[in-house]
Amino acid sequence: MKIPRAPHRWSLSPAQAMAVQRQLADAVRIAAPPGPLRRVAGLDAAFSRDAERCIAGVVVWDVRARAVVERRVATRRLRFPYVPGLLSFREAPALLAALRRLRQRPDALLCDGHGLAHPRRFGIACHIGVLTGLPTIGCAKSRLVGSHRTPATRRGARATLEDGGEIVGCVLRTRSGVKPVFVSVGHRIDLATAVRLVLDCAVAHRLPEPTRLADRLVAEAKRRAAHG
Repeated sequence: MKIPRAPHRWSLSPAQAMAVQRQLADAVRIAAPPGPLRRVAGLDAAFSRDAERCIAGVVVWDVRARAVVERRVATRRLRFPYVPGLLSFREAPALLAALRRLRQRPDALLCDGHGLAHPRRFGIACHIGVLTGLPTIGCAKSRLVGSHRTPATRRGARATLEDGGEIVGCVLRTRSGVKPVFVSVGHRIDLATAVRLVLDCAVAHRLPEPTRLADRLVAEAKRRAAHG
């Protein structure tokens, strides 16, 4: 899969990284996708035990067939410290490398992280989406910004996530009686479609299958790397 080079460096100071986020946030587009999103690539990342490398995994999942289409892993040396709100500068280089190894272009990307539900409206799902040009969704396990009411306990129940007077995402119950996930737009998708796709992908677990399987993929890659 071909992805253009990022229009910025990855080795930046936190202040420079925030400036990049503010600049690129203007490129985010919120719109219903023009066609069906059947092949969804889930992305996740982990860090090596020596904390020097990022291990990224991508799993392409066919929503209709409920089957894995392709898996890829890539590792890159870390060039950015841990700073809340700047996750993409640690993980994106490895995630993009994994995406470049795909033989086929997915219809959409699903990131384990936030999109617009971010202090500068530019979480990792926005960053990856803008750089790849693909419809991208953020689906996080915890809240970064905003406030919300508690959704009902049944599967599919939801509540709006609001921050600074605007709706930045949705708090979605993917399984009855389990903790909700936090869904937000990354790029080239609207929130209603993002919520619907996350539900379509969350067939048996709290987390949608593409990112759940990507998490398992990188965990296995990390174990292999640790044992030589």
